[in-house]
Amino acid sequence: MPNKKPDKKLGRDEIKDAIVLAASPHVAFDGWGMDAIVRGAVDAGFDEATAKRMFPQGAVDAICHFAKISDREMLGKMNAMDLDSMRIRDRIIAGVRARLEFLAPHREAVRAGLGVLASPSHGATMAKITHNTVDAIWNAAGDKSSDFNWYTKRGLLGTVYAATVLYWLADETDDFSATWDFLSRRIDDVLKIPPMKARFIKAIEDLPKRFGFFTGNTDNAPEHKSKPT
Repeated sequence: MPNKKPDKKLGRDEIKDAIVLAASPHVAFDGWGMDAIVRGAVDAGFDEATAKRMFPQGAVDAICHFAKISDREMLGKMNAMDLDSMRIRDRIIAGVRARLEFLAPHREAVRAGLGVLASPSHGATMAKITHNTVDAIWNAAGDKSSDFNWYTKRGLLGTVYAATVLYWLADETDDFSATWDFLSRRIDDVLKIPPMKARFIKAIEDLPKRFGFFTGNTDNAPEHKSKPT
């Protein structure tokens, strides 16, 4: 029996939100499988049939929706900040930090999700999730870039974000202070050291030739009319 009576007024995405967030504690023990999703559904007041209807592909569907929730919460925090008073660098750091702060209670679910997405068959899904996050951060930070600068900025931040998440997963310092120091250093590295930036730019320029960071989602990319300066 469900643990509580579900709200019949909830929309589809709201039901999925409730199930995924309730499933997160179970994921720490059971991984991102249907068992954890069903348990989350029951905790949220739904049944097994609802869980399977909301997440027909099981783990991958649930992980993708969890990422959407995380991005939404991140943007909510960023929109509440006085971003206009910040340097671009600090806006970007604030965005990454806001997302990880939201995810702090769900750290084991994040770890398990990365384990699922590490499979070669889910590479495009991992790329799409990461792209959506860094694109949202740059947009909230007021990025107005065009042409290949759009790709370069998102590629640079995607690399920093991925490294920061891995560092954060192993961070045992109070309030993740070591992670925030690491993030700040990595942002400074890619923005202030020309040789490093050039290597990252070269890597991003090669992406259209192979499976890579933006696989599966360039819907928001600007049209290419000229080379970036």
